[in-house]
Amino acid sequence: MSTHNENTGFIVLVTIVATIGGFLFGFDSGVINGTVDGLQQAFNADSIGTGFNVASMLLGCAVGAFVAGRLADLYGRRTLLICAALFFLISAWGSGIATSSGEFVFYRVLGGLAVGAASVMAPAYISEIAPARYRGMLTTIQQVAIIFGLFSAFLSNFFLADIAGTSTTKFWMDYEAWRWMFWVEMLPAALFFVLLFFIPESPRYLVLGGKLEQAKKVLTRLYGDESGNAKLAEIEATVATARAPKFSDLVDKTTNKIRPLVWVGIGLATFQQLVGINVVFYYGAVLWQAVGFSESDALLTNVITGGVSILACIITISLIEKIGRKPLLLIGSIGMSVSLGVMVYVFATAATAASGNLDLGEAGIVALVSANAFVFFFNLSWGPVMWVMLGEMYPNQIRGSGLAIAGFAQWTSNFLVTMMFPIMLTGIGLAGAYSFYFVGAVISIVFVMKFVHETKGIELEDMKG
Repeated sequence: MSTHNENTGFIVLVTIVATIGGFLFGFDSGVINGTVDGLQQAFNADSIGTGFNVASMLLGCAVGAFVAGRLADLYGRRTLLICAALFFLISAWGSGIATSSGEFVFYRVLGGLAVGAASVMAPAYISEIAPARYRGMLTTIQQVAIIFGLFSAFLSNFFLADIAGTSTTKFWMDYEAWRWMFWVEMLPAALFFVLLFFIPESPRYLVLGGKLEQAKKVLTRLYGDESGNAKLAEIEATVATARAPKFSDLVDKTTNKIRPLVWVGIGLATFQQLVGINVVFYYGAVLWQAVGFSESDALLTNVITGGVSILACIITISLIEKIGRKPLLLIGSIGMSVSLGVMVYVFATAATAASGNLDLGEAGIVALVSANAFVFFFNLSWGPVMWVMLGEMYPNQIRGSGLAIAGFAQWTSNFLVTMMFPIMLTGIGLAGAYSFYFVGAVISIVFVMKFVHETKGIELEDMKG
């Protein structure tokens, strides 16, 4: 499109509504952080049971992410987000009311289906709505929403535990505070559900479904008459040569091998988790209590970490269209490697207190600064940029299938890392666990340099497979 007559206000409004899915993704992921003690007490769980209670949502996430792309191709991006909003509501209520581990896991898996679907569909939807010249910036808002959701969950958990006394103390209506931590999520979930009825369906989905008049209305509302008609012609030209999307499209017909781009997507999705970021987000309270912090101080530290994450994402919004995606990934990988290396050293050289927890002494402040530096570099780079790239790097024909595979890889690796942390903590200790994440960060530097290609400023119709 040569002219820039976009209805910027409307595009931003639509983006904000879509990113409430990201907010719920973050809130649902972060709320568990303050409830671990309550879950252990309510369901009498050991370290493996606790790990599964915390990680169970991620099984739903893997399935949700895997089927989201295909279902979105069949029924529409917005339709899928509406279903996700309903699942968020049911999951938030059920997780708080659960009376057994099995019941809790059922509702968390249901929430996971919503998180998985929202994690791949919200950035894909935004990519299909936004003009190429500021698509990365708008898609990055998704990560800000995720982090703001995490931050809100940490803040909510902190205040509820503080007012009640502890997370396991009986609170309003004779329910423990940790149950109310889940129920708070019902408010944004209901808002998301209602607002989704006021945003349009993706024009690319409408063209794929042969609904050209509806697509034209959406495109002219987004970009103006001239640019909207030009964009419609571009999408039609792409769709004219395309068939119904299939998973077999991920195989290069000339070599009969999986397309290299698919492996790059899987690599981006997997390395984002192998650095251990969600150990900080899911087990932050456990981590800081393991080095001698009180529950209150540990929950407050989570709030600080959430604030640092938001700051990093705001910086990324201002940089992603200027310096591109690949440089940000490299900066992040290097920064994470250094900060994780410092954390490993501090944990490895710390004394063990009589309680069995690590006694960091004066090195505690070094560990705290390093942990927040790690979170800062992650959210400056891999946090938002991975989702931006997955939403835009695939050609139209394989976008749904590529997102499904990458999303499944992301959530499966997330599940494995999350499930293993309590076991690693009791088996090889904090230093051993964080050594694993340090190695993941170092390898990610090589991966970015060798395999990742820049997507800044390229129209989705021009993406090559």
